[in-house]
Amino acid sequence: MSVIADVMEPNRAQTGPSVHEYGDQALLLEFDSTAQVLAWADAIRAAALPGVLDIVPAARTVLIKLAGPRYQAPTRQRLGKVVPAEPPRPTDVRADVTIAVHYDGPDLDEVARLTGLSPEQVVTAHTATPWRVGFGGFVPGFAYLVGGDPRLEVPRRAEPRTRVPVGAVGLAGEFSGVYPRECPGGWQLIGRMAEGQPALWDLDRDNPALLTPGMWVRFRAVGQE
Repeated sequence: MSVIADVMEPNRAQTGPSVHEYGDQALLLEFDSTAQVLAWADAIRAAALPGVLDIVPAARTVLIKLAGPRYQAPTRQRLGKVVPAEPPRPTDVRADVTIAVHYDGPDLDEVARLTGLSPEQVVTAHTATPWRVGFGGFVPGFAYLVGGDPRLEVPRRAEPRTRVPVGAVGLAGEFSGVYPRECPGGWQLIGRMAEGQPALWDLDRDNPALLTPGMWVRFRAVGQE
């Protein structure tokens, strides 16, 4: 759990985010990593600061939307007392969602070449530990997943595809993700989501997005127990 400290830590200036006014009804926090983004977003939610309407994480930032201009200065002060908890170890968490995947993507061999792994080792690395939803974006229902095996960090394709099928599972940089609908895309595709699973985006659900920031996601190869 996250807590609010009674006093500022001596090294707070070194470890805390850069805080910027974002208009007069929001604050933008800048970080060095997505892991820091997740830790601080969790801590700010747990702190339940007065006047905070929404907390929106991104790759290296957290946007705090406020109920009005009068909350901007007090919120900035209160952030100085927010202390994020140590992130949980992937081995200590249970996945919120498990996604079954056919690992037969058109870029699987290319990812193997780029990483120096065999295709089978790529699959094992992708399924061995849970990933965490860092933030959403790109298209509705698309979640940027972080915290996977660092050996799987690969560049985007030099030439993006004009059509990526719904359910395609890809890698790009530090992220993995699943395409919620057919659209253009430049990620390295290593598989496809098996049929019969909940849709990544469904307007008939209370929360249309299946994957939301902070959730843990595990991939399972079809046929893998």
